[in-house]
Amino acid sequence: MPPEGNALDPGAPPPPSAGTVWSRRRLVLGVVVLVLAALTAVGVFVLDDDPAAKNAPPPATGSPAITNAPVTAPTAPPARICGNSKVLFGPATAPAGAVVVRTTDNVNQLTEANPPGTTFWLSPGTHRLGSGPFAQVIPKDGNTYVGAPGAILDGGRRNRYAFTGYATAVTLKNLTIQNFGPVRTNNDEGVVNHDAAGRWTLTGNTIKDNAGAGVMVGDHNVVRGNCLQNNGQYGFNAYNPGKVTGITIEGNEIAGNNTDDWERLKGGCGCTGGGKFWEVTGAIVRNNWVHDNHSAGLWADTNNTGFVIEGNYISGNLAEGLVYETSYNAGIRGNAFVRNGLGKGPANDGFPTPALYISESGSDPRAPGVFNQTFEISKNVFTDNWAGVILWENADRFAGSAANTSTGSGTLVNPSVVNAKTCNATTIRDQPYLSDCRWKTQNVRVHDNVFNLNPAKVSASCGSSSGCGYNGLFSNWGTFPAWSPYQKATVQDAITFHQGNRFFNNTYSGPWNFIVHEQGNRVNWASWQGAPYGQDQDSVVKVLGER
Repeated sequence: MPPEGNALDPGAPPPPSAGTVWSRRRLVLGVVVLVLAALTAVGVFVLDDDPAAKNAPPPATGSPAITNAPVTAPTAPPARICGNSKVLFGPATAPAGAVVVRTTDNVNQLTEANPPGTTFWLSPGTHRLGSGPFAQVIPKDGNTYVGAPGAILDGGRRNRYAFTGYATAVTLKNLTIQNFGPVRTNNDEGVVNHDAAGRWTLTGNTIKDNAGAGVMVGDHNVVRGNCLQNNGQYGFNAYNPGKVTGITIEGNEIAGNNTDDWERLKGGCGCTGGGKFWEVTGAIVRNNWVHDNHSAGLWADTNNTGFVIEGNYISGNLAEGLVYETSYNAGIRGNAFVRNGLGKGPANDGFPTPALYISESGSDPRAPGVFNQTFEISKNVFTDNWAGVILWENADRFAGSAANTSTGSGTLVNPSVVNAKTCNATTIRDQPYLSDCRWKTQNVRVHDNVFNLNPAKVSASCGSSSGCGYNGLFSNWGTFPAWSPYQKATVQDAITFHQGNRFFNNTYSGPWNFIVHEQGNRVNWASWQGAPYGQDQDSVVKVLGER
């Protein structure tokens, strides 16, 4: 038995036995573990007298407002948009003052000929932009493009992009935008708002069957009530090198995306899903139906913060329903997770594929945005997913490490001092680097959720030996790089006992098991709830089928 405590937290209790194996950022290896208790304060590597933690600045502006209204998980999809003419059809006649665009006209030529702030009404029928790959619409500031019932802008697989450029305050409504980009092109590029310009509003559009991302989401964009369907890589991708702040993704149907299977084409790139967020501060993701995507449903990856994710119906996605990775400060509340991970799960029994995967993410008051004290996972309903909630932290992944797949990125908590360049073998053992070079799964509260599992409704292969039916809280045995101070059980002990992670007041139905502390440490209810873990002590376990 090692001595009590550890090098980073001398007051820590003795660790359990060591585990093995390490896992990459997207659930490729390993086994599930449900969250372990810990009744200590903020992060494992931030000491109680750390002035940086005590004197943290207030949250930055630009985060979405949240209310105290009750949040209830939907029992059916809240946004049936695709094919719904009541939602998608625009005005049958041109709005007053609008420029009429006939199918024989070129909408970009008319855009060039009119001033900023013009409204264009696209008449019924199929509109084309020309035969060249870079024939596209380049809006001017404040332009509006609205479609009549049956108005289609079709790229014919010849044009790469539909709407591009840096104009702000552009509005697109009631258009069908389809067939832009040859199959298996436009990787990491978008068809609508290609350059992720600011203050765009997309409402009531069908954006489908395009290569790459259907939509790029820029600063203060609103994407509401759209059908984002069967696009080659993503339904939407929220990213701009100049950062993205204050976005709304609400009431959309996001379905069947990643038709080109980019994880196979680029060898596990981590670059697919119904929707992806990268370095976004402040997002409302509400009341969407995210289903049957050929990868994860939604994925927040690297230095996102201040997210409200609520009221969504996330179902039937091949891999995880929602991934929140190397990011901060979120409330994931009142969502329904139904039958996610059934494609990836059976082939990935070393690390159970969960409906909700929290990877190196938690709350920190020094990062911007709401939920900067506790990371809330509450009032969600999980039904017949391959696995439930996994809280994970890769011991070998930190700024400056070659195992950091967010290449070149550092954490958000002290970036003027601690970043990807200053986290190195010379600095890493001293504060603030020891603490702040890591993204940490900390201060996560998993409570008042319902976990339902009927293996017979999941898969013939659903069983504890195949990784089905687990919740978890764990890390890997630290091994890399050679100069890492986080080796052996350091991070396993931290995530389990010292970083404020707790499950409580949940309701379970079905044969649930747990993984805790280290990969491979599969435990039953008695061990999960008992010492030294102490998780879910106020939770209720029901017999399968009991009401």
